[in-house]
Amino acid sequence: MDATGLPWAAQCAGMAFSAFSLCVVALAVVLLLVRRWPWCSCHVCRAYLTGSWAKDFTNLGDWYAHLLRESPTGTVHVHVLGCTVTANPSNVEYMLKTNFDNFPKGKTFSAVLGDLLGGGIFNVDGDAWRHQRKMASLELGSVAVRSYAYKIIAQEIDARLIPVLAAAADTAAVVDLQDVFRRFAFDTICKISFGLDPGCLEREMPMSKLAAAFDAATRLCAMRGAAASPLLWKAKRLLNVGSERELRNAIKLVDELAAAMIRERRKLGVANSHDLLSRFMASAGEDAVDDKYLRDIVVSFLLAGRDTVSSALTTLFMLLSKNPAVAAAMRAEAGANGGDASSAAATYEHLKGLHYTHAVLYENMRMFPPVQFDSKFCAAADVLPDGTYVSGGARVMYHPYAMGRMPRTWGADHGEFRPDRWLTGAGGSFVPESLYRYPVFQAGLRVCLGKELAITEMKAVAVAVVRAFDIEVVGDSSNGACAPKFVSGLTASIRGGLPVRIRRVKK
Repeated sequence: MDATGLPWAAQCAGMAFSAFSLCVVALAVVLLLVRRWPWCSCHVCRAYLTGSWAKDFTNLGDWYAHLLRESPTGTVHVHVLGCTVTANPSNVEYMLKTNFDNFPKGKTFSAVLGDLLGGGIFNVDGDAWRHQRKMASLELGSVAVRSYAYKIIAQEIDARLIPVLAAAADTAAVVDLQDVFRRFAFDTICKISFGLDPGCLEREMPMSKLAAAFDAATRLCAMRGAAASPLLWKAKRLLNVGSERELRNAIKLVDELAAAMIRERRKLGVANSHDLLSRFMASAGEDAVDDKYLRDIVVSFLLAGRDTVSSALTTLFMLLSKNPAVAAAMRAEAGANGGDASSAAATYEHLKGLHYTHAVLYENMRMFPPVQFDSKFCAAADVLPDGTYVSGGARVMYHPYAMGRMPRTWGADHGEFRPDRWLTGAGGSFVPESLYRYPVFQAGLRVCLGKELAITEMKAVAVAVVRAFDIEVVGDSSNGACAPKFVSGLTASIRGGLPVRIRRVKK
């Protein structure tokens, strides 16, 4: 033993492990450089590796949009990532519909998100995906579920969202609207999906351990996907160091809290319950599904129902702050009481007739889609409709953020927030674009099953808030020429939040 009291053998073992760890990390770096850097000196790859793109562009998505606008086909290669990136609607339709089976999520994608999403619907292909999608389609298409969900949305708006914003208006406080919408969406999706209430949007604004752990896990998984080589994060995971150690701890907490939710749901019983988890358990047979399967469903619901809705609502009110005439037009369309004088939330039927508000939501998501890009993998070598060759096993990314910024699709005014571009039907009614030109909700066989529910929720919130309040963005985000800076993640999130001042609308 030495002065520390540790046996020499233990010290030697520790030193050997440290040396081994350093060698593995060094080997990963060397392999990265050998595989990538010397063999590709194109300006795109060097800009990505060095980060020099950030000198001219606020976000990585803006840089991709620039590259894709400059490309004659709307498609570019980022060799250092082994990835083909496209904003060409013909390619998107080919991948998501025409030759769907040749463009699965793939094992590489599943590995990146597997620790978090497990075998959930967003992370699997083949029979496992078809089974979950069939069940989800039956439940989300149910009139009973939609009615149940809208009652929860309306209650959350009346009991929590509007009072929180009213308190901020009365005290002239600056609040982070992104945080408010995240809390609202988290409470809502937990009630709809699990029949449980985390109470994140109570006046005291309590922190949710599950929400915080989920935020960390999605952010760190996104870092994996952005790595120039999977060897880097795999080496860190093997050694349990850095971001991979943080990710492991976050997922452990997600697992524990998801398990607690499932236990509580089993304890309360699933009979006569309308929440999605209960209906999944009942339709599959409560004793026929294991907790791991249910855990993956819980995490998938959280990813689908919280971050996307809160992201879209945040950018919506950022744009309305800069375009008060649009907010005024929404207010005029909604009317004095939104269809129900006893509630801040409009009735479901009233919302369906608000074509201008619908157009505003779609225009917002054209410019700021909650999911800015989506990756597939090419199973067998293929040629995309624009003539781009893709080798077998290569990654192919379609980019909704860039697609909303393509003049060949949206015209010379693609950079302008103009809801009227959607009102081309009889009497100025809303007319949707092809989902392959506007893949905000994906398209084809993987089109988002919760699309209608998400739009209804966003519409209800937008109408209730616009009718009662004027929202003014403060700080750097208030500059009309200043584009929001997004945090790297699975869904779009504004770095630093969205600080706003709230004023009551004068009656």
